[in-house]
Amino acid sequence: MSLFGYTPPSKLNTLLVLGRVSNLPTIWSNCLAGWWLAGGGSWHRLLWVCAGVTCLYIGGMFLNDAFDADFDRIHRKQRPIPSGAITEEEVWRLGWTWLALGAGSLIWVNFTTALLAAVLVLVILIYDAIHKVIVLAPVLMAGCRLLVYAIAAAAARHGFGGLAVWSGLALATYVLGLSCLARKESAGAPLRQWLMLLLLAPLLLSYWVDDGSYGEAGCVLSLILLTWVLWALHWTFAQPEPNIRFTVSRLLAGIALVDLLAVAELAQPAILLFAVFFVLALAAQRWVPAT
Repeated sequence: MSLFGYTPPSKLNTLLVLGRVSNLPTIWSNCLAGWWLAGGGSWHRLLWVCAGVTCLYIGGMFLNDAFDADFDRIHRKQRPIPSGAITEEEVWRLGWTWLALGAGSLIWVNFTTALLAAVLVLVILIYDAIHKVIVLAPVLMAGCRLLVYAIAAAAARHGFGGLAVWSGLALATYVLGLSCLARKESAGAPLRQWLMLLLLAPLLLSYWVDDGSYGEAGCVLSLILLTWVLWALHWTFAQPEPNIRFTVSRLLAGIALVDLLAVAELAQPAILLFAVFFVLALAAQRWVPAT
């Protein structure tokens, strides 16, 4: 039923927007990459890790809006809470429920995943509570993605070490770069263009670890990722009217390409899953904003 030509969003759409679910394919991509780089192992464990981290992500996003409710009432009145699509109390309740489900899904895997899950929950809560008031908030966001890698690797055969560590750090550096740009959009923070060089960290890692066994694949995937990053940045730095939100959304989808580059040496048909995650993230952004 419409009122003065305005149709309120459906409850499902409100929940999808609160959870920023268009970014979930990149979460699954992180889990698969971290697990694979650590030797793989039980697919059953990987599925539990994906489910647990998915719940933690959604819970963190819900609580992000809950913590930001007062800010959004002034600066982003279209968000679900200030627009009246859902009550603040319900968002708090759902956020804590998702976090509890995520932690519960990861506790049983092994002691290391349980410990890392607890750390991830803590970092999520700290970020949600203070990200609007501290300059180093992007570091916390990057740390969350590194912890996702660590949790997935801890559930795998070899644990979190070796290339899984370096790939996780490269991804975190990439996320740090895009988070600095996103902070400019949401908080009006000054934008330092040199920080965009952080987005190139995965390319440097690929070049560093290339021992010739997958040089051609690594070069092709590096070129694809570089092209995507430059195209996304073009919408902010080479347009009369910068579109930071568009750039950040496309860079978020590009996380799946970062993961694909990390696992390039595995040379297995299943690595095409990362391309699927990339396409899913882009497709989902058509209905649910990524930021």
